[in-house]
Amino acid sequence: MSFTSADERWADVYLVAAGRAISVCGDLLAATTLALVLQQSGHGGLAVSGLLVAATLPVAVLAPITGRLVDRADSRTLLVLVGSIQAVVCAVLANARHPILIIALVALLGCGLAVTQPTLAALVPRMVGAAGLPKASGVVQTAGQAGMLIAPALAGILVGQAGPRLPLLLSAASYLGLIGIGLLVRTRRGVAATADPSAPFRLRDDRILTVMTVAVASVVAGVSAINVFEVFFIRDTLGASTTVYGFVMASWTVGMVIGSLAFGRLRPRRLTMPLVLTLLALSCVAVLAGSAVGSAGWLIPLWIAGGITNGGLNVCTTVIVASRVPAASHGRAFAAYTAAVQGAGLGGLLVAGPLAESFEPRLLVAGAGAAGILAALACLPLVRSEPPGAPGDAGRPEIRDNVAA
Repeated sequence: MSFTSADERWADVYLVAAGRAISVCGDLLAATTLALVLQQSGHGGLAVSGLLVAATLPVAVLAPITGRLVDRADSRTLLVLVGSIQAVVCAVLANARHPILIIALVALLGCGLAVTQPTLAALVPRMVGAAGLPKASGVVQTAGQAGMLIAPALAGILVGQAGPRLPLLLSAASYLGLIGIGLLVRTRRGVAATADPSAPFRLRDDRILTVMTVAVASVVAGVSAINVFEVFFIRDTLGASTTVYGFVMASWTVGMVIGSLAFGRLRPRRLTMPLVLTLLALSCVAVLAGSAVGSAGWLIPLWIAGGITNGGLNVCTTVIVASRVPAASHGRAFAAYTAAVQGAGLGGLLVAGPLAESFEPRLLVAGAGAAGILAALACLPLVRSEPPGAPGDAGRPEIRDNVAA
């Protein structure tokens, strides 16, 4: 058994959920604000792309280091120290205007995220038993998705009414909130709290985890490109207004909220690898179906359906990683898994730009959905051949939004 918490601490779960909502909102508030700053300053797509890369790349590249750090250092110390540094960096960003400086500071924020994200993920399994992890994961995932819904709209309103300084200062304040969460949470990890933090761990040593990571990363690589394609598909091909575009963009996250809550009610033994592959395929079916619509309004129910499968997928992958990996290695496991998914999403975004210049948007959306379905189906024989009694017989990525929180 990979869970070591004997007493459930649901108060800590809700604190971590609040911390995730605050940090996600703060991260996206800063990212959206800075993208608007670069655009309004006359800088082109290269600068905006550099901003997105700077926010994502540290999570993927630093995983081997941050994973070990999370498993060895005291979790409270990490949250407080890193949160303090992020608050200072974001306060400096409020006064930065040169694109190179902005991108460099965003990269520093990404380095902090590479530490806090696996720290929070590894804490949750210690707060509840195996039976409570799906519910706890659903609560934390839902909180993060609430932050995702709020941040872009808040950034647009604040930048339009007060300029970029106020939202960036609010983002800095969100990191101070994360510090407070770190101080209030009673559950702790680190050398004093977790046995054998130096125990060797490699994700590839567990075939089920390897297959799951490859499957999810493959789908993310293809479907994350939708973030680039859909603005042209919705606005140009379907002729939708900016208002409709905003509703379509929000609908996937709404579905994720529903999916996280619904799948959080399932028993751990029902959250298995076949279910993961099924959810991956269904999310891509929604994308493929969306490529055939003649009106943008039809995308809203399809994107909600895709978001529901995505939210369920987040819960499933969290439970599978936590149940198959020793508690002492949870930090490294979540960091490695997240790095693979984030790296794949980043690759998809980089490839999407040239493709969008060369092909019709409807064809690109259809191709992304079909490629995701094929990737999920290709992994099914590997799961079926897993020998009985393999670890984890009991069962977090965001397919379309990979700037993690």
